[in-house]
Amino acid sequence: MARNKVTVIGAGNVGATTAQRIAEAGLADVVLVDIVEGLPQGKGLDLAEAAPVVGHDSRVIGTNDYAETAGSDVVVVTSGLARQPGMSRDDLLAKNAGIVRSVVLAAAQHSPDAVLIVVTNPLDAMCHVALQASGFPRERVLGMAGVLDSARFRTFIAEELGVSVEDTNAFVLGGHGDTMVPLSRYSTVSGIPITELLSSDRVRALEERTANGGAEVVALLKTGSAFYAPAASAFEMVDAILRDRKRVLPCAVYLQGEFHTRDLFVGVPAILGRRGLERVLEIELTADEQAAFDRSAAAVRELVDKLG
Repeated sequence: MARNKVTVIGAGNVGATTAQRIAEAGLADVVLVDIVEGLPQGKGLDLAEAAPVVGHDSRVIGTNDYAETAGSDVVVVTSGLARQPGMSRDDLLAKNAGIVRSVVLAAAQHSPDAVLIVVTNPLDAMCHVALQASGFPRERVLGMAGVLDSARFRTFIAEELGVSVEDTNAFVLGGHGDTMVPLSRYSTVSGIPITELLSSDRVRALEERTANGGAEVVALLKTGSAFYAPAASAFEMVDAILRDRKRVLPCAVYLQGEFHTRDLFVGVPAILGRRGLERVLEIELTADEQAAFDRSAAAVRELVDKLG
C-alpha cells in the first residue's frame, strides 16, 4: 500500500512543526516547500535525521520545486508573513493574499485531488483566495482556526477549574480573530456546561481571553507568533482526513446556507474524513448567538470585499 503524502507549504515555525508532528506520528511522507533556497532542505534533512531516534519511517524532504509535491493527499498552507506586534490581521491581507494565491496555484496543479488546509492569516479571507486559486470544490478547501481557538478555550477552562484538559470540551464558532464566537453553553467539563460551574463574569473573561489568544502570545514573544498550538491543530485535521476518522472539528468552511450564511468561509463544526468536509453540523443558535455569528461573518465578508 502506498504511503500517504502531505505537502506543507512554508518552512517557518508553523510549517516545520506541522511537518515534524505528521512525520513523527508515522502518518505520511512529508514534503516541506519554501521559496527560500536551503531553508526547507535544511529543515527537511534535520527532521529526517531525527527519525532513527524517534523511531519512524516517514520520508521528509525539503524543496523549492513544486514538482516534488505531486500526488499529495493533503496540502497544508502556512506560508505568509506572521503578525508583528501592533499589526492588525487586516494589514496582512494584501501581502498574504498574493503569497497564498501563487502557492495554491502551483500546489493544485501538481496535486489536483488534494485536500487543502489553509493556516495563513487572516485565515477566513485566505480560504477564499485558496478556493478561487485552486478551483477545488468546497469539500476540499478548509481553514484551520477553530481547532486552535477551541484548544485555547479548553486550556483556560481547565486552568480556571483545576481539571484535566482531556475532560474539557469547547465550542467556538465564527471568524478567526476578535469577532470569534465562543459558545459557552456548549463548552463542557465531562459533559457539564461551564455555565453551570462558573459565574457569568468568569465565563466572559475566558471567552475574551480566547478571542485574544493569538495576540497574547505575540505580545509575549515580541518577535513572531504562536506555532506549537497552531501546528498541533493543523496536525489534528490532517490526521482526521488521512485516517478517515469522521472527527467533528471546528473548521473554516465555505458555507452554502448553513447558519443562515452563504458564499463565505466561517468557522463551524464540521465532520472531517478522507474526502475532506463530509458535512457541517448545524445547530440552532439563540438570537444573541446568531447575532454574534452574523457580526463575525460580516467582519469576514468585509475582508473578502477588500480583496475584490
